[in-house]
Amino acid sequence: MRKLALSDEILLKIEKPARYIGNEVNSVMKDKNKVDIRFAMCFPDVYEIGMSHLGIQILYDMFNRREDVWCERVYSPWTDLDKIMREEQIPLFALESQDPVKEFDFLGITIQYEMCYTNILQILDLSGIPLFSKDRDEDDPIVIGGGPCTYNPEPIADFFDIFYIGEGETVYDELLEAYKRNKACGGTRIEFLEKAAEIEGLYVPMFYDVEYKEDGTIASFRPNNAHAKEMIKKQMVLDFTDVCYPEKPVVPFIKVTQDRVVLEIMRGCIRGCRFCQAGMIYRPTREKNLEKLKEYAYKMLKSTGHEEISLSSLSSSDYTELEGLVTFLIEEFKGKGINISLPSLRIDAFSLDVMSKVQDIRKSSLTFAPEAGSQRLRDVINKGLTEDIILEGAGQAFEGGWQRVKLYFMLGLPTETEDDMKAIAHLAEKVAKRYYEVPKDQRNGKCQIVASTSFFVPKPFTPFQWATMHTKEDYIGRAHIVNNEMKAQLNRKSLKYNWHEADVTVLEGVFARGDRRVAKTILEAYKLGCLFDSWTEYFDNDLWMQAFENTGVDIGFYNLRERDADEVFPWDFIDIGVTKKFLRREWERAMEGKVTPNCRQGCSGCGAAIWGGGVCIEGKN
Repeated sequence: MRKLALSDEILLKIEKPARYIGNEVNSVMKDKNKVDIRFAMCFPDVYEIGMSHLGIQILYDMFNRREDVWCERVYSPWTDLDKIMREEQIPLFALESQDPVKEFDFLGITIQYEMCYTNILQILDLSGIPLFSKDRDEDDPIVIGGGPCTYNPEPIADFFDIFYIGEGETVYDELLEAYKRNKACGGTRIEFLEKAAEIEGLYVPMFYDVEYKEDGTIASFRPNNAHAKEMIKKQMVLDFTDVCYPEKPVVPFIKVTQDRVVLEIMRGCIRGCRFCQAGMIYRPTREKNLEKLKEYAYKMLKSTGHEEISLSSLSSSDYTELEGLVTFLIEEFKGKGINISLPSLRIDAFSLDVMSKVQDIRKSSLTFAPEAGSQRLRDVINKGLTEDIILEGAGQAFEGGWQRVKLYFMLGLPTETEDDMKAIAHLAEKVAKRYYEVPKDQRNGKCQIVASTSFFVPKPFTPFQWATMHTKEDYIGRAHIVNNEMKAQLNRKSLKYNWHEADVTVLEGVFARGDRRVAKTILEAYKLGCLFDSWTEYFDNDLWMQAFENTGVDIGFYNLRERDADEVFPWDFIDIGVTKKFLRREWERAMEGKVTPNCRQGCSGCGAAIWGGGVCIEGKN
């Protein structure tokens, strides 16, 4: 019987003790004395969020298929347990064995969003691992980061030994074998990091030096170790059908954010929205074979007992076998009490037909993401949606029995004017008006149109990576313009408007495009008490502003200037296939309000064809 890391007394004292005890259905137990490598896989947020993350589920399954590796899970302790662990000096532990993370060979951290950076420091701190890579010795685990935020790892580079750039299914085996060989011949930590730096896709920050110009921009970024590469090439799975995928995901004890079976139907997106990082870094689009997906659906529902199955992709409507897959899921599982969830669909006749078959219309709302209110601005961001398409989709939905629609927009996009802001309210009004055009006897009472705005953050490897942001006050001012315009509409009682906090947007802007100098601010904020910054109830903007002041880091330098065409970006050493030249061309086309066709309408020469796979070679473009 394994001993729990937390006593009964502590477990009874804290919220949701099931977060910390492990032993869930399908969790993998091994004998630690019979494996060569122990890997702690961490999602730096609370259990309910981390357990919903597909990337970790894939890697957990992939690692544990190896007899010589035992991969276990670690999540951020919630604030109540965090306090107790510090008071009683309980080290952070992995769920499966309940052993301290400090005893593991690797600590792998998935970095999904910028606002988890202080939680990364919490994980290291509670584990008793020195926060800075340079301070770690032979007994400390190798700290490796992966996930979307590693496409600009520089703000947190000082805290990591290695970053894995790209999709995790490709070179981990090579890395683990290199670790075993190094261990067997008594090699040092540095010797292992040198071997890691030679593997394609792996970035070891301490092997690089950055120099800055007088104006604060980067003068040069160079390797300082012979084993380190000039350019780091992202890792990408070309055979997306036969790649490793979990048939028996771990079933959580408590309700988590996404309590369901997830089928990943494709990776990448054919649409070239200019604000969207995922649409660029996951190019080219690759699809999973229909028969394979059917097989996974059976196996995963059987092994988990889940009552819902969800399709995962950036744009499900673009999956070429969608009709066949959805028909199969409806015929096979709908009558067996299994709900089918279809996120990220475009609202067209086919999608509505499908959704009416799989959803209880009375309970559900439809989601559109026009992102901008005016056609001019939708063309600037290359959204590829006209007002006619939006209203046609909404009309068909209303005629089909829906009465609730959510509309998502961004404020603060490049070239945005006051007219563009007001156009958000006008579009919401037109959608409501379209509802009241449906004959009265076919309507279910009033409609509810909810418009939500978030504030735009320029991300690396997008055409908008050169864009300026705005101040917090300016963002709030923009939200007020939309709010006032909403109140002036004829159908205002059917309209509702929500907007995000601007404080977090400002920070995301600094972290998204920051360089190594930002690390000291993140550390200072953590020392001041910042934690769980993505949770509204714990986010403390005053502490963050204090941290910037204490460390002398200028928010305006990162957020309030448009970048020059030839500026060296902190992430320029990463090769994602999509070229900087293409991204710049798209930025210029945005400024001209020109639309670029999607990958199936015609190749726009982004550079992703270099991989020799996916949509670039499928003959459908």
